Amino acid sequence: MRAVAFTGDSNSGKTTLIEKLSLWLKSHAPNKRIAIIKHDPKDKAIIDTPHKDSARFFESGADVVILGATQTTLRFHRSLELEALKKQFQDYDYLFVEGLKELPFPRICVARNVFNERFLPYIQAVAIDSSIAKESLQSYPLEILDLNNPAEIIQWIHHNIKDI
Repeated sequence: MRAVAFTGDSNSGKTTLIEKLSLWLKSHAPNKRIAIIKHDPKDKAIIDTPHKDSARFFESGADVVILGATQTTLRFHRSLELEALKKQFQDYDYLFVEGLKELPFPRICVARNVFNERFLPYIQAVAIDSSIAKESLQSYPLEILDLNNPAEIIQWIHHNIKDI
């Protein structure tokens, strides 16, 4: 399994990028299994609300885990016993994590309009759109990825992330 985490400011496009990656994989590698863990530190997630993160992730074909401060919600496309969760992830091809910067996974920062330097200790790459000039990031030891090109980001994942 290749695990990668995504971090970035609120409303930077983390959910949209993860959804695009999941959909891209489902159309280009339909036999690959994808799981998504979303951090919900304030327990605000409402499961199955149309157009919200957890529903969008599940509709993309991925299995979803919402990790909150006081609860964890699991949503799989098949039944799963809780004690099998750890073993379950070992069989996935991809695990995408939104947030949870304390987890030691390779990490891509999603940035729009401004790059927040507070993420530097945690990231190996930054995904940007045209709202940020590439030249403004040249002094950082990061790979710069096109936020709107899921194929490029999947290629980066394949070249930079070892199976765990």
